[in-house]
Amino acid sequence: MPVSVVVGGQFGSEGKGKVSYYFARRLGVKAVVRVGGANSGHTIVSENGREYTFRTLPTSAIEPSIMCILPSGSYINPEILRSEISISGIASENLKIDPDAVIIDQSMVSAEQQANLRDKIGSTESGTGIAVIKRISRDNGVYFAKDCDDFHPYITNTKELMRSILEHKGHILIEGTQGFGLSPIHSGFYPYCTSRDTTAASFIAETGLSPFDIENVILVIRTFPIRVSGNSGPLLNETDWEKVTRMSGAVVDLTEYTSATNRVRRVAEFDSEIVKRAIQVNQPNTIVLNHVDYLDYSCHNSDEIPDSVVASINKIASDIGKGIQYIGTGKALVIPAFGE
Repeated sequence: MPVSVVVGGQFGSEGKGKVSYYFARRLGVKAVVRVGGANSGHTIVSENGREYTFRTLPTSAIEPSIMCILPSGSYINPEILRSEISISGIASENLKIDPDAVIIDQSMVSAEQQANLRDKIGSTESGTGIAVIKRISRDNGVYFAKDCDDFHPYITNTKELMRSILEHKGHILIEGTQGFGLSPIHSGFYPYCTSRDTTAASFIAETGLSPFDIENVILVIRTFPIRVSGNSGPLLNETDWEKVTRMSGAVVDLTEYTSATNRVRRVAEFDSEIVKRAIQVNQPNTIVLNHVDYLDYSCHNSDEIPDSVVASINKIASDIGKGIQYIGTGKALVIPAFGE
């Protein structure tokens, strides 16, 4: 069955939004499914150069020909979603929300803030973790998308919808969130992790699709992995943005900020071990390496890759024991590796 899953191979912010947008168009998908909560942002640059960051909608929300689905495994902050519907201009018929998706309310956000989770584990304090806890504890205070009047035009049994799409030979892409290194089950970094599993298998489960539906698992990694600021857990080979900028030869400051909290990200030199573990668990058939321009900024937003960068890409592929099929050299550009 034609279902593709995009998953992060490090600690999030690998560029999954850009990659999802690229493959959604390349594969001609009928629908893109965004799983997870509002605790991570996915950024996309449209063909006209406008930049969008979505914390709930898939990045393909800017494409009028692609349906966007928020399945029952979603955690939705209504205020954020309303804003993204307005910003993206998505047509009402292109947005489908499962009635059993959980609503994140202000009390959940406040509970994470009062627990000081940002200082304790580097949490974005979006309320997603509390929403997950309330759901699994069968708390009477849990509200669902079907309880939100504003969402009634979008409410759909998304499991039936996706099965119908597949039966009619339509392709579905699942836009996973965060990264393997944040999994509370498989990463080995507990408690410095997120509240949901971040592997392809769990993303599939959150949608209500079957493992037998999967055709592609696309693992996204980056040349310099990041973690969110503060006490967010181990980060092997940690460095700083001044050094990354200097090593790349960039004429601009490469410092990155989190899209959810706008705080400076921690950054490190490449670590093959976390990626190899992500490969072991997710078994991808496609790997995308982003931020290749951080190795040499002369190839920023370009498909002309210097020999020194090609050598670095080959070394990374050798170190992780798996080929790299695509690379990214900027916010908008994904290209086949080595012009394949």
